[in-house]
Amino acid sequence: MKVKDIMSQNAVCCSANSNIGQAVELMWVHNCGMLPVVGSDHKLSGIITDRDICIAVGTRNKLAGELTVADVASKDVFTCRPEDDVYAALRIMASKHVRRLPVVDNAGIPLGILSTDDVVAHGGLNKWAGNSELPSEEIIKNLKVLYGQKFPMVPVNAATA
Repeated sequence: MKVKDIMSQNAVCCSANSNIGQAVELMWVHNCGMLPVVGSDHKLSGIITDRDICIAVGTRNKLAGELTVADVASKDVFTCRPEDDVYAALRIMASKHVRRLPVVDNAGIPLGILSTDDVVAHGGLNKWAGNSELPSEEIIKNLKVLYGQKFPMVPVNAATA
């Protein structure tokens, strides 16, 4: 199964010059938690998430209209292509601990978003017919890596609890 078969089409993007309030409005109107950030050439230059915005507004003592997307956006972005195999994209998500991947064309222009929700929604389809292209077992294995524990557990001392 290819990424293009299950991705969300038509990525809603913002520019680095947009203020955070504008980004929030786009997320609200389009019901999404991540926006690709594009330059004047329409190529992907970063991403901004609802979490990035919450942390920025909560820690910088500035209003959303006073912060730009460039102030907050992640520039280290992992992507996939529409023709990529879904398994390959899922492995990127798991190994990089990201829940969404911008889907870009060969020029780096966003075409859509692949999310873990997309993968789960299409997992195991046609399983009973014996021809599932995206077995649930493979999805679960990668989601366990993605959502798994990233930090060592520190045992709680019974005397301090």
